Amino acid sequence: MPLRRLGRSGLQVSVLSFGSWVSFGTQMDVNRAQDCLAAAAEAGVNFFDNAEAYAGGESERIMGDAIEKLGWARNSYVISTKVFWGLEDAPNMRNTLNRKYLLQSIDGCLDRMGLDFVDLLFCHRSDPNTPIEETVWAMSDIVASGKALYWGTSEWSADDIRAAWEIAQRHHLRAPVMEQPQYNLFERRRVEREYARLYDDIGLGLTTWSPLASGLLTGKYIDGVPDDSRATLPGYDWLAKSVTDERRNQQVAALKPVADRLGCTLSQLAIAWCATNPHVSTVITGASRPEQVVENMGALAVLGQLDDAVLAEIDAITRRR
Repeated sequence: MPLRRLGRSGLQVSVLSFGSWVSFGTQMDVNRAQDCLAAAAEAGVNFFDNAEAYAGGESERIMGDAIEKLGWARNSYVISTKVFWGLEDAPNMRNTLNRKYLLQSIDGCLDRMGLDFVDLLFCHRSDPNTPIEETVWAMSDIVASGKALYWGTSEWSADDIRAAWEIAQRHHLRAPVMEQPQYNLFERRRVEREYARLYDDIGLGLTTWSPLASGLLTGKYIDGVPDDSRATLPGYDWLAKSVTDERRNQQVAALKPVADRLGCTLSQLAIAWCATNPHVSTVITGASRPEQVVENMGALAVLGQLDDAVLAEIDAITRRR
């Protein structure tokens, strides 16, 4: 498993990582999570992603319990969580990045995960109602307290990221190190265009999510939504609409011969494609079964086959209008 630096920091993360969105708490219990985490670690994964809002905090508990059962040494893995949405229906405790919420939310996250600190702490979304300076001071103080080692953002605009970084530089605070955006063959604009200047200007690292476009790029939705799909879960009606997009499923079908020629699955092709971007520090994968973890990790064998000609072929297919 190749390791890449997280942006300009000295932290090294596996080029493929494992996240808990959707699956932990809704599709798997602690025992299944333990099996998936073990399969990922066996493949060389060292970064595991989570968030306060996933399954209303249950995802953090499940991952923490599973890691404890596995008996991993704390220095052997990198773990993250994200804060913004909140878990309590109280003023200052939902949809905010104000100082009160941030300094209290990190304690809840650590308690649920059974940890003294997380390696990475993300602001899960931007907050137009809180001055960015207040958020930067609070996140810097959390890092200074040792409850997180690095902080960053998720789905922030380039302007807001740059503003946060400049505030930190001006006041000699801990600056944001990484951003967690969606990135896949159908969602490229932010990573490839909007953030383009931030990689060199501030050394931004990326921990990208949804390499399979919520399962669309696996090919399993070409003929409709299977009964065992996450798109059938309560509250995921938006996903069913997304993965049944006719034009995009035609593009996925057109990718199948490329995958067949390379001797890989569509999932492996899509994951490997994300990792070809040198600005991506790690590609977060997800799975609800150990077998899916193993399949996803097979993308590593495909990475070396994606030369300029193959990438151009993939690009021609997925950029069709």
